[in-house]
Amino acid sequence: MDEFTKTRISKIMHNYTRDKIPKHLQNQIRISYKIRGKNVTLIEERPAFRGDQWVQMAIAQFRKDEDQWKIYWKDSKGKWHYIDDFKPNENFEKQLEIEDKDERGMFWG
Repeated sequence: MDEFTKTRISKIMHNYTRDKIPKHLQNQIRISYKIRGKNVTLIEERPAFRGDQWVQMAIAQFRKDEDQWKIYWKDSKGKWHYIDDFKPNENFEKQLEIEDKDERGMFWG
C-alpha cells in the first residue's frame, strides 16, 4: 500500500474507531485497527478479567488485492476467510460501510 493510501485509510479508520463506541462505554469497550502491508484489521478491545490490560479480538479484515478491497472474517481457529458475497470494491469506505451495517451478524453479532 502506498503512503498516500495508507495515510488516507488511517484517517478514515481513526474517525471510524473514535466515533463507533459512545463515550460513556469507552471504559468497557474500544475499537481499534492495525494496518499491515495491504491489510487493515478492525479490532475490538475489552478489559481483561483481571488486571489493567485489554484483550483484543479481530473483528474483520480488509485486504487490498489488485486495487480492490475485499472483506474477510475470522473463524474460531484464527483463520481468515474471504466473504465472496461482498463484491470487491476499489472504494475502501464502501467496504467499511458493508462491515459496519453487518446485516448478517458476521462481525458484531
